[in-house]
Amino acid sequence: QVQLAESGGGLVQAGDSLRLSCAASGRTFSSYAMGWFRQAPGNERDFVARISRSGGSTYYADSVKGRFTISRDNAKNTVYLQMNSLKLGDTAVYYCAASTTIYGTNSVQGYKYWGQGTQVTVSS
Repeated sequence: QVQLAESGGGLVQAGDSLRLSCAASGRTFSSYAMGWFRQAPGNERDFVARISRSGGSTYYADSVKGRFTISRDNAKNTVYLQMNSLKLGDTAVYYCAASTTIYGTNSVQGYKYWGQGTQVTVSS
């Protein structure tokens, strides 16, 4: 079992940057592909980015491509989401998730473990 804990959220202005972290418990972190999702009030939980077990493969939602970067440090059991040029539409609760697949998926159903989420609010 993996326990995930997100951190790094907060209130920022449009155009600012923020880095989210997700720390995982356990010794098998490198056995999981990792993903970031977000959920705004009244909306479904949407895919943001994912990274393969080794970190060699990444994939992004079109809405964040070129602005967000996902990375991982398997020695630290941590996955990151660097968010640049933040927009009002990026406001949401951000969740990290662990998938038993090699590359992860874009679907919520593809992830077995979830963190509690961290709030990101972008103001004008």
